[in-house]
Amino acid sequence: MNNTPTGSQIPEITWSRPIGLGWEKPYTVRYASNLDDGPWHGMPLGGFGAGCLGRSSRGDFNLWHLDGGEHGFQRLSACQFSIYEEAQGRKQAYALCTEPPEDGSLSSWQWYPPSKGTEPGEKTGTYHALYPRSWFEYENVFKAQLTCEQFSPILPGNYQETSYPIAAFEWTAYNPTDEPITLSIMLTWENLVGWFTNAVAQEQEGEYTGARVTVRDDGSPVYEYQTRWGASAGNVNRLVEDFHRLGCSMTGISQGTSPREGDGQWAISTITNAAVEVYHHTRWNPTGNGAEIWKTFAKDGCLPDEEDETPAAPGERIAVALTVRFTLRPGKTRKIPFILAWDLPVTEFAPGVWYYRRYTDFFGRNGQGVWNIIRTGLKDYQLWREKIQLWQDEVCSRTDLPAIMKMALFNELYILTGGGTIWSTADETNPKGQFGVLECLDYRWYESLDVRLYGSFALLLLWPELEKSVLRAFADAIPTEDSTPRTIGYNQATAIRKLEGATPHDLGAPNEHPWVKTNYTSYQDCNLWKDLPSDFVLQVYRDFLLSGEDDYEFLCYCWPAVVQALDYLKSFDADGDGIPENSGAPDQTFDDWKLQGVSAYCGGLWLAALQAAIAMGKTLITHPPIRTINQWSIPEPEVIQTQIETYRQWFAQAQPVYEAKLWNGQYYRLDESGSEVVMADQLCGQFYARLLGLPDIVPEAQAKTALRTVYETCFLKFKNGEFGAANGLMPDGSPENPNATHPLEVWTGINFGLAAFMVQMGMGEEARAIGTTVINQIYNNGLQFRTPEAITAVGTFRASHYLRPMAIWAIYGILTNFRPLS
Repeated sequence: MNNTPTGSQIPEITWSRPIGLGWEKPYTVRYASNLDDGPWHGMPLGGFGAGCLGRSSRGDFNLWHLDGGEHGFQRLSACQFSIYEEAQGRKQAYALCTEPPEDGSLSSWQWYPPSKGTEPGEKTGTYHALYPRSWFEYENVFKAQLTCEQFSPILPGNYQETSYPIAAFEWTAYNPTDEPITLSIMLTWENLVGWFTNAVAQEQEGEYTGARVTVRDDGSPVYEYQTRWGASAGNVNRLVEDFHRLGCSMTGISQGTSPREGDGQWAISTITNAAVEVYHHTRWNPTGNGAEIWKTFAKDGCLPDEEDETPAAPGERIAVALTVRFTLRPGKTRKIPFILAWDLPVTEFAPGVWYYRRYTDFFGRNGQGVWNIIRTGLKDYQLWREKIQLWQDEVCSRTDLPAIMKMALFNELYILTGGGTIWSTADETNPKGQFGVLECLDYRWYESLDVRLYGSFALLLLWPELEKSVLRAFADAIPTEDSTPRTIGYNQATAIRKLEGATPHDLGAPNEHPWVKTNYTSYQDCNLWKDLPSDFVLQVYRDFLLSGEDDYEFLCYCWPAVVQALDYLKSFDADGDGIPENSGAPDQTFDDWKLQGVSAYCGGLWLAALQAAIAMGKTLITHPPIRTINQWSIPEPEVIQTQIETYRQWFAQAQPVYEAKLWNGQYYRLDESGSEVVMADQLCGQFYARLLGLPDIVPEAQAKTALRTVYETCFLKFKNGEFGAANGLMPDGSPENPNATHPLEVWTGINFGLAAFMVQMGMGEEARAIGTTVINQIYNNGLQFRTPEAITAVGTFRASHYLRPMAIWAIYGILTNFRPLS
């Protein structure tokens, strides 16, 4: 711990950066059509599915994910902390962002000076992050030592507080001088009610109404979206005095008895007591020069205590301010809490398709509960932090992980808050609600099954009930059909959206009906993919086995879909050798990489999935279901035993074919095309087989030889191991095709999965080398809290805010034998 005189305890393993210090050469986006907001990203605040906001190391609030599945990135300068200090006869006041507004607003405010370098004398402070906690330490500007810790109650195994739309900020002030210091901490916030919903006019499209969908230049579907940014007409701000709590609530126009998307409330609050003075202003202009609050604040740290409940006029924006003023004697410390909360209960997808957010199970659904959330936060924020500390201490105390990997374990969880996350209220099938995270913001559809094969390990380890709710949704989708025709972006062919029995690629998109209308992506015809059915089967058994091995109802629920998925995939075994063939198209997760015939990647997953299905069938015979589950009747044990025998026959036929066609003495060939490429993820099936305690699909000695070949070829021979393991290279480290897309990219999540496989096979040093290299590329080059799918050796990235990098939790799971956190 960094134990400062302020009493703030900041773990030593945080990601940190000097406040306001930019990047000389951050990674930039590979394709112009992909999102690139630049490097100023900080840890997001907010509960899962509640919407979130992010505050960067510059001090500004700039990430706004308040509408489920949608992205907003824009600095809102009036949402800000500011400090007034009177010490040793000198007064100074700063708004704590190092960049003034670009539009010239708030021109009367003084903005905090940025750091000029990384040396102690060059810094004006340090930003630290270890999700779900982050800190600002201010240095060399004020006489007082000031730290602001911020967090939301993200707690493993918790399905209530983890959903709350709340952020706690605790300021710690210490006086290191021999004279008294007077300080004032101000929080200002704009009334944002009504801003976060789609302002684009809707039009009819088939059976769904929604914004117009087009195909991007990379072949991916994209729909129009624009927030109602700045649309505050009719909004009202009010002072709230509630015993020792004082704050400001911000409300919009009521459209009826039930709130619509974007409707609700925001609030800020603090605690009053005899040692502090609290001042307020409930209505000031955040688009003007800001003098109506800054003049008095900069003079003596006070506000004029003005109350004004006049609704905002058309075109007008309004904001609130709270200030806590106190004096510190020499050597003394004081802590000051602020709570920010919002109550935006509805997430709408296609017009008329909407869900209540999970937190409304605890605070009601009328959009008028923000003050109850505030009360809860002020009462419980210290307990929440203690629980987070215990969780983080359990991981950080391990000696078998380098510090940088511990840091990344926590910070890669940011995507569960900031990944366009949706979490619905509870129902009979999903007693903890339904859950979904986007594949990424460029590929805006939920829970891509191929991506979550690696990317769901964190959810499994920390929130297993949410993980299983996702697999139940896939189980529901497999027997369905959607005959809507559409054009495939990759080759302009025509295909129907979803075939009966086909395993869907994803659980739908924010502009339609997530969990119900699946297979949103149209870049490839996912009905033809050869990895998705195996991915589903393996994840079902994994979630059963590693979440306690006792949720037989979950296994029963998914079993009919397992059978249907495997039958469907077997239909692609054209030559009857037991292994479904790839079709010569990019028909798997590497969807720009053509595979032909039997492939190492898809064939290995198939073999592992057969073994997983055998194990599931045995379990169901031993633990028969009590009742009918889902839309199928659970078959009799004799029927299950027949299916087991079928899978055994398929495996016995397929495994020797896999070995004979692909093993070359050093590694498993890519496929039957004659390519000599060494594929980094060639033995994902073997990784899963061993993970689940199943029979090896390849001999252990050959698996180790192949892994060593991958390490030497794809990692060490690719730019001398500077970036991570490339997806596929020739044995001498050269590219098979210098113009190829996927083979020459370093996929962050695949690298973490590869590292987990290496740990599993006793190659700890190699795993550490690959893992730490990729982490350094992410966190040293402006990609923090927007980790991409892919980076390249020329400093570009693709697909930021990606789901798969949470595969880093597979490393932790292997090391701990997936033992639940205490």
